[in-house]
Amino acid sequence: MTKPIFCVLGAGNGGLAMAAHLVLKGFEVKLYNRSQPRLNPVIARGGIEITGQVEGFAPISVATTDPEEAIKNVDVLMVVVPANGHRFIAQKVATYLEDGQIVLLNPGRTGGAIEFRNVLREEGCRADVIVAEAQTFIYASRALNPAQVHIYRIKNSIPVAALPKTDTDKSLQLIRQAFPEFVKAENVLKTSLDNIGSVFHPALTILNAARIENKRGEFQYYIEGNSPTVSRILEAIDRERLDVAKALKVNAISAVEWLEVAYDATGSNLFEAMQNNSGYYGINAPPTLQTRYITEDVPMSLVPIASLGEKFQVEVPTILAIIHLACVLHQTDYWEQGRTVEKLGIQDLTADQLLMLVEHGGFW
Repeated sequence: MTKPIFCVLGAGNGGLAMAAHLVLKGFEVKLYNRSQPRLNPVIARGGIEITGQVEGFAPISVATTDPEEAIKNVDVLMVVVPANGHRFIAQKVATYLEDGQIVLLNPGRTGGAIEFRNVLREEGCRADVIVAEAQTFIYASRALNPAQVHIYRIKNSIPVAALPKTDTDKSLQLIRQAFPEFVKAENVLKTSLDNIGSVFHPALTILNAARIENKRGEFQYYIEGNSPTVSRILEAIDRERLDVAKALKVNAISAVEWLEVAYDATGSNLFEAMQNNSGYYGINAPPTLQTRYITEDVPMSLVPIASLGEKFQVEVPTILAIIHLACVLHQTDYWEQGRTVEKLGIQDLTADQLLMLVEHGGFW
């Protein structure tokens, strides 16, 4: 079987890790980033050094800001940018996509595949491509410098679904050649509403705001930034997320269950499970409050969950409180920036029609 050729779109923490790991696995990889300065160190060194759970030096033959050069003749486009960059990537590649290519959002956050497909439609893309999303990112990783990345942990199981679900098996046939950790998910509503980052990131960051500013992030985010009391707030967010999922006939996984599946971490409650996760030790908090844990996870995770809750009459008071605090903290309207049902193009669909869309397509 011929190995698929990959393009990794995004040269941040995650993109560097994925590109380097793919090369060390023996796959041909192109690396795209929208700005040249991020790529220059990779070009100067001729590749990426990777440490941690994976060790080695990965030569990168193509590192470019040209989307046409990046995706030409590749089989799989691995989009590894913050979710608020998905629209930008879709607009950039729409003209150059080729029949048969697979686009995988790593991860989609909430509504990623729906948004990406909707943007391709708006841009007049005629190529017959598959758009899929991962439920979470495969790595816990950090860039040590612009051409060196450290992988703390590779997650055990990453659910993936295509839009519509009838394309999921075809996607995984190629992707699993590189990543056997990727497994079939029910549909993109399942991957979107199993978005555990929505539970952990915004609330932990906001509740540790003073500590982050005073200590510049020099504490272990998931371990020292958490406590039994803070975890009760996270559990309330988790319950509200699960209630929205239930209204859409999605059997979503709880945060405690996810920690066991992804990390083999268990506990009688969320606090204990997080403390028992070895993959979280050594990961510091963000150094400032201008972090994607708010700028990405609020508009691209919490806002769509809350918007779905409003549409389908599910109360989400804790989620709304965290969104409000984030707006006040950053003096930003995250509702305006976020993935509301209107921006996703699903505002007129019933729950049954939305399920039909993600399983069989149509309604656009």
